[in-house]
Amino acid sequence: MSSKKETSWQDSASDWLVSIIVAVALAFCIRTFLVEPYMVEGSSMYPTLVNHERLIVDKLSYFVTDPKRGEIVVFRFPKDESRDFIKRVIAVGGDTIEMRNGQVLVNGTALKENYIYKDDPKGRNISNFRKTVVPEGTIFVLGDNRNNSEDSRFADVGFVPHKLVKGRALAAFWPLSQARVIKADAGMGQ
Repeated sequence: MSSKKETSWQDSASDWLVSIIVAVALAFCIRTFLVEPYMVEGSSMYPTLVNHERLIVDKLSYFVTDPKRGEIVVFRFPKDESRDFIKRVIAVGGDTIEMRNGQVLVNGTALKENYIYKDDPKGRNISNFRKTVVPEGTIFVLGDNRNNSEDSRFADVGFVPHKLVKGRALAAFWPLSQARVIKADAGMGQ
């Protein structure tokens, strides 16, 4: 009888071990290929996203398609790939991008950017960016809080290669009172 109890204990331990290994493998696959939680750090995407807000980032979409204008994406910072940034895609490969006194033009059309931070105590953003074609395989990104955003206007970010894009912001889940689906807005009057 004692051997039966030992076998039962060993079977139970073996079952638990297999279950734990499967759970860890599934969690790893989900986080690597499907979705990943992300915490917003800083105010570069204010008012759309706020500091310490928690998001779900969809990683699967960009295995089958490229980032699109208006999507909010998480990407590895080109100068230090251990850091993640979150910004809005303003232009994609082949687009012409330009900024004149803060007004963004994509392919010669001025964007209607209802999402940008307009009440900044520093005043309206008056950035300029010379007319440039976005290289294929890259995106041009800007923060919604233009006076407080390190983005494609600056050489340390520049045009972001698709291979550095981790995924797109899908939903905000924390704080619960602010939970919502995050929609793309290309500012093209769509």
